[in-house]
Amino acid sequence: MRKQIHIYTDGSSKGNPGPGGYAIFIEIVGTTYRRILSEGFRFTTNNRMELLSVIVGLEIIAKKKQNIVVFTDSKYVVNTIQKDWITKWKRNNFHRIKNVDLWIRFLNIFHQHFILFQWIKGHHMNYINDYCDRLSVKASKKKHLKIDSIYEKNNQV
Repeated sequence: MRKQIHIYTDGSSKGNPGPGGYAIFIEIVGTTYRRILSEGFRFTTNNRMELLSVIVGLEIIAKKKQNIVVFTDSKYVVNTIQKDWITKWKRNNFHRIKNVDLWIRFLNIFHQHFILFQWIKGHHMNYINDYCDRLSVKASKKKHLKIDSIYEKNNQV
């Protein structure tokens, strides 16, 4: 029987667009395994960081066909999947949809696992979500931030 993997994610941006960051907390339920990651970008948006945190969290899982629950406070991410907007967007070749690069990257990993998305209210006493929030903000304030090159190119930064 496969273990269940929990991935907690959060993204932030100061200014939206502005400096941003994401954080990920991964645990394998019933074990002591934990992995925590965060990264900051010099110019991006909150939605990009929310989505990127989910993508990176899923990409870290090396074995395919895992049972995963993604916990996020992003209605943008949860609604896109649970309301199946992504299928319509893909069918319409992502016409007039923001963050196409990330949605395509998401689709490349999404079908490799059995994934449930669970929305959690942000800043509402979920200690792991709160921790991810603090880490994402801290990542956005690092001295050396990564470049979100596709976003910056498309927005003439």
